[in-house]
This record gives sequence, structure tokens and C-alpha cells, in this order.
Amino acid sequence: MKTFPYPLFSAPAIMGILNVTEDSFFDGGCYVSMEAAMQRVKGMLSEGADIIDVGAVSTRPGSAEVPAEEEWRRLQPVLAAITREFPGTLISVDTWRADVAERSVNAGASIINDISGGQFDSRMADVVGQMGVPYVLMHTTAKPDRMQQETMGDNMLADMLRFFGERIELFQKKGCKDIIIDPGFGFGKTLEQNYLLLNQLQVFQVFEKPILVGISRKSMIYKALKTEPRWALNGTTVLNTIALLKGAAVLRVHDVREAVEARKLVELYRK
Repeated sequence: MKTFPYPLFSAPAIMGILNVTEDSFFDGGCYVSMEAAMQRVKGMLSEGADIIDVGAVSTRPGSAEVPAEEEWRRLQPVLAAITREFPGTLISVDTWRADVAERSVNAGASIINDISGGQFDSRMADVVGQMGVPYVLMHTTAKPDRMQQETMGDNMLADMLRFFGERIELFQKKGCKDIIIDPGFGFGKTLEQNYLLLNQLQVFQVFEKPILVGISRKSMIYKALKTEPRWALNGTTVLNTIALLKGAAVLRVHDVREAVEARKLVELYRK
């Protein structure tokens, strides 16, 4: 396992997405073969990705749950190949299961990225605390199969601030020192709520934790523009730029080169 360099956040980090599943909303099925997955990793690293985020289960709205052993069957060979072919790469694993998280860290992962903030598996806080790895604590209202039927109410920001306060306290008590918070764009939020969240992103700085923003090609972009995920790159770059200006410390993206360019231009703008 590569040690996570927190000074990375002296500049925003770019987290490149590697989906090794058939049914992700944008690139499902594209990287299920080992050759395709490794070409994807190579390409993202060459474009400037700081972190590779590997997910073996789709969490798009309405997606069905995949058994834990199937999730690990997909993940294990990919983690082994990345650590072998691209030594030194910072690997994040996108999972809400504590057992999969533990296996992933033992297989070379450096970060656990949990869409549930520990809500779906009560052992997650114990595991990440014991393993001593950074943890992406994301907000969602429910599991993917029903989260868009259980969207946030009128007090969204207050409820989310309460959620993060409680979950951060829990994970810190369990020994997790490095926590990154993710507001969970598209997870139990309406289109309008997603834009309110982006507009008010800076309020989450009250926790003094790095903020991860994952809006790449999501429905808040393509539905607003009345298009499809494949045509949502320009919109993604616009919103990633806003997120950087609002204080995002990590951008989770499908398109690394464009995110790196946005980061560079924002840096020049701020000088």
C-alpha cells in the first residue's frame, strides 16, 4: 500500500474513474477486460491523474445490488494488475462493504471511497480506523435502487451538515484520521438541489476536511442540457471549474485531461 500524501491537497487532486462493471451510467462495459482496464489506467496516469478510483459495482440511480463475492471477484485481479504494472499509483476503491474495503487495502489500495458514509455497513468505521487509510465519507439518502425516491427535504444543507458532523465524529473515534467529505451529487438529490449544493459548497469547509466533488457527466448536467452523458463533457468542465473556485480539493472524473486543464487555469486565475 502506498502512503497517502496529504500535502497532495496543496493543489486540488484529480481522481480518475475506472469502472470495471457492465452497467455504469456512462462507460459501463468499456473496461471489464484486463487489457482495456490497464489501458484506461495508463491513459489516465499519462494525462495527470493523481488517484485511480476503482469501482466494481454500479451505484447509478436504480442500480441493483451486486453480491460481495462478485464485487471482490471483479476487483481483485484489477488491483493486482495496477500494483504490478503501475507501482506507486495511489489507488482508491469505491465500495460500501467493510469486508471488500479490508481486502482491497491488503491488496494495495490506499483509499476507501464509500458512497454511504458507513451507513450501509456498520463495520466500515472499525475497518478503516484499524487499517489506517484515508476515507472518503459521502452523503446519500438511501441505497442506489431507491435513493431518487427518497430525495432530500427543504432543510437539505442543515441535514447534511448534521450528517457529516455525526459521521466524522464516529469515524474519528474509531481511529480514522484522514477523512475526505463528498456531498454526494446525484445521490438522493433533485436536479435543483444539486445546483444549490454546488452553489453552497463552501459551507462544508466548516469541517476543515478536504472536499471531493464527483459530478462528471452526471444527470444534473445532461438532463439540464437535454442531452446524454456522452455529450456532457463540456458541462462537466464548467461545473468542475465552479467546484474548484468553491474550494473542492478533489475532482472525481471520467475525463482526466480536461480536469487537469481546468485545475491549471483556475490556478492561473487565482495568482
